[in-house]
Amino acid sequence: MWLFDLDNTLHNASAYIFPHINRSMTAYLAQHLALSADDANALRIHYWRRYGATLTGLMRHHGTDPRHFLAATHRFERLHHMMVFERALRSMLRRLPGRRIVFSNGPQEYAEAVLQAMGVRRLFDSVYGVEQMRFHPKPAVQGFRHLLQDHRLDPRRCVLIEDSALNLRTAKRLGMRTVLVGRGLGKPAYVDFRIASILDLRRIAGRLS
Repeated sequence: MWLFDLDNTLHNASAYIFPHINRSMTAYLAQHLALSADDANALRIHYWRRYGATLTGLMRHHGTDPRHFLAATHRFERLHHMMVFERALRSMLRRLPGRRIVFSNGPQEYAEAVLQAMGVRRLFDSVYGVEQMRFHPKPAVQGFRHLLQDHRLDPRRCVLIEDSALNLRTAKRLGMRTVLVGRGLGKPAYVDFRIASILDLRRIAGRLS
């Protein structure tokens, strides 16, 4: 089973989408926690660095309603104009043997919309968003366990493709094989392969399937 992260793995979210989400999250924190814009931005970053997801910090420390937060911060009027992705992605995925699931910390509706915008939604058997994780986003092991249980997966037969080394560490502890996507020289011990681009997955797929 191929498990794909979404943002900055299947597409480049850093160009336009993440800046939009970050601004929306900062505005949400400022409004709902009565913070200045600077303090709200600092808290957003702090929770992201500490927990791997701003949502986790808000739920733990402020009792934030996760559905309200996600709905407010993942609104896009013209999502397709913000998409940056490899045009050969569809071809690469079609040649990949086996089943494929998107495993995203984003809300399912957002993940579905991104995949539709790239024209690859039909190439995935399922889209597993943070709601399905019961709001335990990666790298929390609970979210991984919900995925494995809901889809009756053996972690030893799963490959996680991710841009976050922290998330891959959890995957490796569960017995998955791991692929880190992104340019760089470092390859932690819990990363089996590092590739510069998602398109490079086809080059190593034979050693993973």
